[in-house]
Amino acid sequence: MISYQTEGVEMPEIRKRETTEWIKAVADGYGKRVGEIAYIFCSDEKILEVNRQYLQHDYYTDIITFDYCAGNRLSGDLFISLDTVRTNAEQFNQPYKRELYRVIIHGILHLCGINDKGPGEREIMEAAENKALELLTL
Repeated sequence: MISYQTEGVEMPEIRKRETTEWIKAVADGYGKRVGEIAYIFCSDEKILEVNRQYLQHDYYTDIITFDYCAGNRLSGDLFISLDTVRTNAEQFNQPYKRELYRVIIHGILHLCGINDKGPGEREIMEAAENKALELLTL
């Protein structure tokens, strides 16, 4: 089950049913099944608080993914800062909605085992994001 929640912000305009089916299709492409996934849309201040409290990082980010996966079943809590998504959309000259969906699937791709911190990994992640976005009609 995938849930969509907010903390201190308004719910973004996403088509929850279509988004859930899209996420399941992407996960299936990696041989994974969707378990309990919670999206928590929040502000920059909330994500900074989460980053400091749980990861000892003192900076803003667009998404923090807490991985509770077991075997091929994806489970996790995904905190998404709508403030940072908006800033990144402007910085990269992308429509806000496209950037939002990129971040939504970015967390799922992490749960599927794709990383983006090591040498060459960012390019692999971006290619996976782009492939997933092609499946979605924005």
